[in-house]
Amino acid sequence: MLIMVKKMEQITENIIAYIHTDYNEKFGIPRQSGLAPSVQGRIVFQPEFRDPEAVRGLEGFSHIWLIWEFSENRGKAWSPTVRPPRLGGNRRMGVFATRSPFRPNPIGLSCVELSEVRLDDPEGPVIVVQGPDLLDGTPILDIKPYIPYADSFPDAAIGFLSDATELQVHVVIPDNIREILGERLTNEVSDVLKNDPRPTYQKDSDRVYGVLFGGYNITFTVQEDVLTVIDAEKQLT
Repeated sequence: MLIMVKKMEQITENIIAYIHTDYNEKFGIPRQSGLAPSVQGRIVFQPEFRDPEAVRGLEGFSHIWLIWEFSENRGKAWSPTVRPPRLGGNRRMGVFATRSPFRPNPIGLSCVELSEVRLDDPEGPVIVVQGPDLLDGTPILDIKPYIPYADSFPDAAIGFLSDATELQVHVVIPDNIREILGERLTNEVSDVLKNDPRPTYQKDSDRVYGVLFGGYNITFTVQEDVLTVIDAEKQLT
């Protein structure tokens, strides 16, 4: 039997924009978009794509899809199986049954709430979104409107995720730290930390964890289902 194998082709994608968020590192980013709805993102187009005509009509949609690159994983090896954090990190699943960043092509997909399209911004048009799960500076490859009748399937099966538990904790932020962060960052930090960014297998109540967010090193401890912020130190740029 003669089997014809097509030579693997290389596809070059254009980076149309970059998103700017308060996520300064991978640790702490919610596992999915929308889990920290108070967190804001600004999508700034590359100069050659800064045409107001390209976003005409977009303001009429409440949500959009972002197609983006796991830029921190560019060039890294992929594996046919991965350990989903929702399963405690001790069970392997096929990479194509997960949203792991370690993929043959490091492409991510996120549905976010569209807050505003700023046409009068000096870098405009600038798209403002809520609830992104993207690291600051992540390249955006494409933007598409979310259409409920085509994109929503409420009765869809969710495979092994039906066995996973929701990992949320009660967040306590003392008044002195609230004063340091201010109202906006306090709300965002609370939204982010309620999803318990720790690996599922780490349950050390004496350990101090730290997450870089919004230019601050936020340190915290977790005892049972209560996460307490203990410090917020401004990071030098």
